[in-house]
Amino acid sequence: MKAAPNHKHASHAMYLGLDLGTSELKALLLSDQHQVIATARAPLTVQRPQPLWSEQDPAAWWQALETVMDQLQREQPAALAQLRGVGLSGQMHGATLLDENDQVLRPAILWNDGRSGPQCEQLTRDVPDLAAITGNLAMPGFTAPKLLWVREHESDVFAKTRRVLLPKDWLRLMFTGEAVSEMSDAAGTLWLDVGRRDWSDTMLAATGLSRAHMPRLVEGSAVSAYVKPALCERWGLPARVPVAGGAGDNAASAVGMGLVRPGQGFVSLGTSGVVFVSGAAFEPNPAQALHAFCHALPGRWHVMSVMLSAASAVTWASRMLGFDNEAALLAAAATLDADEQQQAPLFLPYLSGERSPHNNPLANGAWTGLRAHHDRAHLGYAVAEGVGFGLLDGLRTIPATEPPLHTLSLVGGGSRSAWWAQLLADTFGLTLQVHQDSESGGAMGAARLAWLAAGGELDAVCTTPPVLRSFAPDAARHTALQTRHARFVALYPALNATT
Repeated sequence: MKAAPNHKHASHAMYLGLDLGTSELKALLLSDQHQVIATARAPLTVQRPQPLWSEQDPAAWWQALETVMDQLQREQPAALAQLRGVGLSGQMHGATLLDENDQVLRPAILWNDGRSGPQCEQLTRDVPDLAAITGNLAMPGFTAPKLLWVREHESDVFAKTRRVLLPKDWLRLMFTGEAVSEMSDAAGTLWLDVGRRDWSDTMLAATGLSRAHMPRLVEGSAVSAYVKPALCERWGLPARVPVAGGAGDNAASAVGMGLVRPGQGFVSLGTSGVVFVSGAAFEPNPAQALHAFCHALPGRWHVMSVMLSAASAVTWASRMLGFDNEAALLAAAATLDADEQQQAPLFLPYLSGERSPHNNPLANGAWTGLRAHHDRAHLGYAVAEGVGFGLLDGLRTIPATEPPLHTLSLVGGGSRSAWWAQLLADTFGLTLQVHQDSESGGAMGAARLAWLAAGGELDAVCTTPPVLRSFAPDAARHTALQTRHARFVALYPALNATT
């Protein structure tokens, strides 16, 4: 996004959102007129030293933050001089281990690291009330089992560990000197009593830790700390800039879209697929691997189903089938008429295992029902449809909302295809809306949380961006897709029994 001229915005209050993703760190400057003044990005890479492992060096996160701040300081000095708050968003679940001097002890173990399966089983045995306390099942993605793995396999590192921080909260420590987390991200550790919004001594003890190892907790819209004076001077910020609690990436995206009230939610078509719905109460459904987390605002929660391969399944298929890119695959799939779609193969999208509703890291993907007349358009259609069916499985694990769910926002890279958006609307039987700035995501939400922490009013700050396109479900297509979905649902147990 092109930076806007400085002079037009110098008199407005500014809010900075920093979103620490897996593949990049993104910064977004937001004015108090809801204008995106500038964005900056710095790429990140993931290290996979062994099968199932996924790690990053926290030093790369700080280097990325310096890169985006230096760029903003060069391009938007007048805007930074009007900064009233900073918000943090980021990849959830990562384990950053620090010693007594807050020095990093080993590379951070990320959300998509799968090494701690046995430790999840141990936690489930050791804490019979785990699901009731945390609102979730123990999965390798969460932080607590990662620490059990470290205790078992790197006992010297575990013995030196004095503090465990989530990725964005390590950035906060570097930015402010304070160790603080907030409810939405902390809910993804398995150490939080999610209903009480406080650390669980039971869960901490089960991993050999105590509250002394944890950061203090604030709400996402509260002030957590202040930017260090030396950094304010370096980047031309005002003398005392508050840093909001912030949020985990999905909760931040919801804030950025204004989806903070009960019954509001979104479908995210990123590398993974997410169905996110806000609520006014803690309503776990761990039996179907639904995530129940705190929202980024006080007294609010959300539920979230997660599938591990969404747009990434289309990326894989476009490569396997010889398409130039994902858009070419979706364009070919869109050429099939209704009868050809009904005769297409079915695709199970479990290329990296699955979370909701199966919680099976060993689940496999498959095309089934292949016939000689099928070509790559049929196979491509099956993949796009199969991702939709996987998301529908997750949607059906979400408790009924009041008011009932009729509309969801659509975000993520996959939302750029109008054909796929319509297919998903027909699959769900719900209207899907694509909003302006929908890909600003977590960085926009982080900036809004900074605005709230600086005194902004919720209704004025958490507005919903204008709707660019709306996709209403077609009743006949919905009925036809339900028939295919019933066959899709039967495939997983049948194929899983043979693997």
